[in-house]
Amino acid sequence: MRILKLRVNGDLREVAAPDHWTLLEVLRYQLALTGSKQGCDKGDCGACTVLLDGKPVLACLTLGATAQGHEITTIEGLLPAHRRAGGSGADPIQQAFDRCGALQCGFCQPGMMLSARALLARNACPTRGEIREALSGNLCRCTGYTQIFEAVESAVCEQLGIQPKLRAWEQPAPVQPTEPHS
Repeated sequence: MRILKLRVNGDLREVAAPDHWTLLEVLRYQLALTGSKQGCDKGDCGACTVLLDGKPVLACLTLGATAQGHEITTIEGLLPAHRRAGGSGADPIQQAFDRCGALQCGFCQPGMMLSARALLARNACPTRGEIREALSGNLCRCTGYTQIFEAVESAVCEQLGIQPKLRAWEQPAPVQPTEPHS
């Protein structure tokens, strides 16, 4: 057992944990931050993604002790970080996921959102291909990804102050000409 000094979501936390515990175990079982999900436990699914100094990492593959001296952001810290930066309401990524219906069961949601937040922090206007690449380590078994990609694009538009393009189901239905009655 060792005492870890971790900066989590802007707060310095001291926690006792076994040397072999992953960052995910420390976050979930010692700090009760259960937003990061325990999925595959081998780095395949991305459900455990957190940000370490703003970069996405798989918490199930990161020893808790190695996170000392770094800033850890979990999904629970996304909204407070947005507000500390002068924003109001939820982080634009969170709002866009909600607006676009980019989640169903919610299991992948924290990792997806944090990976998207990291992408937008380093690239304010990513292409669809860059969004795909940034989220490629996060698996979703429910949505088929289209709405997730659209949510990130919507957040980009919001950050840039432009109107997002209409999605297929938002397009006005074409008017069908009617034939004259005889």
